[in-house]
Amino acid sequence: MADSATRPLVLVRGFGGLDVTAEQRNAYQGYNDGTVYPGRRGDNYIYEGFLLRALKSDRYRYTDATNVVGYYADQMTAPPDLEGFDPDDASGTVLIDPQIAKRVLAQDANGTIWVYRFYDLRPRGLATYGRGLYRLVRLIRKSVERHTPGGFSGVDVVAHSMGGLVVREALLAMHADRPGSASQLVHRVVTLGTPHRGIAFQRLPGWLLEALPQAKDGSDELESFSPESTRFLEIEKAFPVDRILTVVGTNYRAYGVAAASLANRLSTLVDEGSLMTNRSDGLVKQSAAQLPAAPRTFVDKCHGGVDSLVTSREAYEIAMRFFHGTHRVRLWLDDARIERGGDWFGDSEFYFGVSIKPRFVDFELFHQSPDAENCYGPFRDKALADGPPPLEPELRKPLADRGDATTGWAGADRLIWEGWVDGRVKPEQTTPGLVFRLDMYVGERDTRGIGFSDNVIFRKQYYVQAFPSADPALFLHTGEQYVGLRDARTRKELTALADAQAGDGVRAAVRQMKRDANGHWQFEASGTGFDAVLRVAIDADRNAPG
Repeated sequence: MADSATRPLVLVRGFGGLDVTAEQRNAYQGYNDGTVYPGRRGDNYIYEGFLLRALKSDRYRYTDATNVVGYYADQMTAPPDLEGFDPDDASGTVLIDPQIAKRVLAQDANGTIWVYRFYDLRPRGLATYGRGLYRLVRLIRKSVERHTPGGFSGVDVVAHSMGGLVVREALLAMHADRPGSASQLVHRVVTLGTPHRGIAFQRLPGWLLEALPQAKDGSDELESFSPESTRFLEIEKAFPVDRILTVVGTNYRAYGVAAASLANRLSTLVDEGSLMTNRSDGLVKQSAAQLPAAPRTFVDKCHGGVDSLVTSREAYEIAMRFFHGTHRVRLWLDDARIERGGDWFGDSEFYFGVSIKPRFVDFELFHQSPDAENCYGPFRDKALADGPPPLEPELRKPLADRGDATTGWAGADRLIWEGWVDGRVKPEQTTPGLVFRLDMYVGERDTRGIGFSDNVIFRKQYYVQAFPSADPALFLHTGEQYVGLRDARTRKELTALADAQAGDGVRAAVRQMKRDANGHWQFEASGTGFDAVLRVAIDADRNAPG
């Protein structure tokens, strides 16, 4: 059975187009599609898809409950044998099948996966889909409580693309029905490429919509992508936005719908007066896939298809850490000094980015790069003290507003990244501690077009090793020597190594980080042309399981 702390998990698909016949025939709505990664080995070789990986997981194992609930266009009546359910539970358009529930949920309804098939409902529209999801969550709660009274602590939700808008409408419906109930019914939400703030080029004239086949049925869904809408601001009235993780795709080049990618580039002409950038996953702009005050992460994936936001291993790894993490990890830039670069005319722009991978999982939890067009900046100041305005106020504006100044720091004090780890997972004795690789980049671009547009000021990798406990410790490695399988060291051994190399400063192979007055850890990053001080915090998450 699933881990006792594993909540029910609901998977919500994205927009299926105007004709959804094929989508209605897809049993698991795309969550059973995965990706093969040639050249990788072991657990990193074949990713079976979100659903199957969750069913096979040793740590967070789920059971499939998809068939327990049926979705219908017309009202259905309850069967004579209800197996203890109320008639209302087994009738309507979203309903429990008592016989299947008896078999599948014989032991527990926690740790179950439910695929929400909203395209089976009628009439089409976000309001219909939102009410249906609200109904599904109530049925899941009742199923959990039947086995374990008081054992329901909310569902987790993964939503791709328009599915995130469906979740929004469900949260608002919960709040309208009973204020404050959304945070009790839903634990956390992960959105994958959801156009929270709309789609930049979604300005189809009315006459064109009416001319499209089956456009009338899907018109409400198309209108929900309007870049003029600010309905996304309503979410914070119903649900804590710090419990919504927005996963933002950056690889527009891999998206199969070339017209959509081109349209995003053209929309940049309006925002920036230039065609130099795209800043999208091929369909949804990076700035549209985020919510003000909500945590976010970047992955170098496109919107849909093979190795995309919904079919990549990254989506699973990020979601599981967010749902089950006991501690939040944050990374800031405290100080920076660029010591080379800059032209005689003062027209250079600087950019700063980081990519993060966990040990033994050859997939990124966070990605920034020049190709992804999502590094922080531009900065003119060599201390990186100027740059774009604060991110949250920019994300509160309608997407249709002219200009895109959403490449500022992720939060106050030059926040770079925030992620989650599960402190209950005991590291193996042969590979102690939790390890993340930080790949840091500082670049320069000449805005006059005379000099180089792709100068690299600094590029270096560091390995942060954490020993979370009542008395935590963090170490910084400049290589993999002591964090791999061959020569892994214990915390005591690393402390001795760090003490022995203390005189080497930033050149030391291992450094033990020192805590500041706030309980955070600082470390120096240094190389030709760049010096910086970064800060790490690992704090217990108040919304953690358990």
